[in-house]
Amino acid sequence: MTHARSSGERLARVVSVGRNAAWIAFEDDDVLLLASLRKSVDRRMLVPGDLVVALPLDADRVVIERREPRTFSLERRTARGRTKTMAANVDGIGIVAAFARPSLHDAMIDELLAFAAIHDIEARLVFTKADLVPEAEVATVLARYRRIGYVALAVNPKAGTGIDAIRDQLAGRQTLLIGQSGVGKSSLFAALGGDADVGDVSKIGRGKQTTTAGRLHRFPAGGFVIDSPGVGEFEVRDCTPGEIALGFVEFAPYLQTCRFADCTHRHEPGCRVRSAVDDGTIAASRYTSYVAILDR
Repeated sequence: MTHARSSGERLARVVSVGRNAAWIAFEDDDVLLLASLRKSVDRRMLVPGDLVVALPLDADRVVIERREPRTFSLERRTARGRTKTMAANVDGIGIVAAFARPSLHDAMIDELLAFAAIHDIEARLVFTKADLVPEAEVATVLARYRRIGYVALAVNPKAGTGIDAIRDQLAGRQTLLIGQSGVGKSSLFAALGGDADVGDVSKIGRGKQTTTAGRLHRFPAGGFVIDSPGVGEFEVRDCTPGEIALGFVEFAPYLQTCRFADCTHRHEPGCRVRSAVDDGTIAASRYTSYVAILDR
């Protein structure tokens, strides 16, 4: 149920959550503020993407009064079998990876894609620093993911190359950006029209925030992107081999045709997934990523 807002209260979007506060941006602004929480608001109730009602007390203080109902929750199971909410009110994730500096990490990309598939949320791939590797390498990587149905784009934010395509893909959507440190998310935000320096903060935030506070950018025509500070929370955990296999979308045509119904696609005879790897229908790098998750 949505409560009526009292005088002075404003809607805000949660960008990230700290120990006793949350970074928020009011719905008509991208500037981040570090807001304290009412005693009735447990920080565990808040995740990136949440809409909250916040009350500015004065020029330097903002307090979160309550959380608004969620339209969507991105959740995963913890090691103890509990449910943890990762984000709210988003309709997709954007996986940002660099071709170089840091080196391309296939296993991380594939695990994030598997996480999205297992949790039934759309994923898009954004590859940065394409100018640092041969064009043939860029084409090979993009083709690998496009062939199995993913949107995969290469961009050079500093030069502006590919930015229009990214904007077309993200505008009007609510996207959580995920990627390692150093892959160029700051440059991407700046190229899209956001603030690469993450904006000013309230004085209770003790000055400029670091990238651990996240970022928010809204598109003029609607939709937003939120920068998630880390990738570790999006690992594929506590899943059966069958669930993990479903996270690799190109495995789907073969899963029901293996000789054994409980095939793990590791060593069983008559495995159609391994046959597809052997004949090149499934990329060997993707299969290697699948096995790495199983072995963890």
